[in-house]
Amino acid sequence: MDDDIVSLIALAQIVDPKHINNRVRQLTLSLYLMAQCQLKLRHSVTSLAQTLDYIEVVQRRTPVHDTLDHLTLKMTKRKVMNCLTEKHLSL
Repeated sequence: MDDDIVSLIALAQIVDPKHINNRVRQLTLSLYLMAQCQLKLRHSVTSLAQTLDYIEVVQRRTPVHDTLDHLTLKMTKRKVMNCLTEKHLSL
């Protein structure tokens, strides 16, 4: 696991240890890792936008009680959005 995921799990445990399940579904983790690879390899805006679409679909289909999945998806979305914003500002 990378530092961001470990930090997210630790913060969630500190804030509300009774209501956080300690698992992240494979689909959520795969989207996170895909986004991380795209960001590190400087993929195109089109590719990142498609990843954002995937994240939104998974967010809608993830049960509400899967808090760690939702937090991971939000963090992933934020990272991709930040990159897209930086690319837009640099044009």
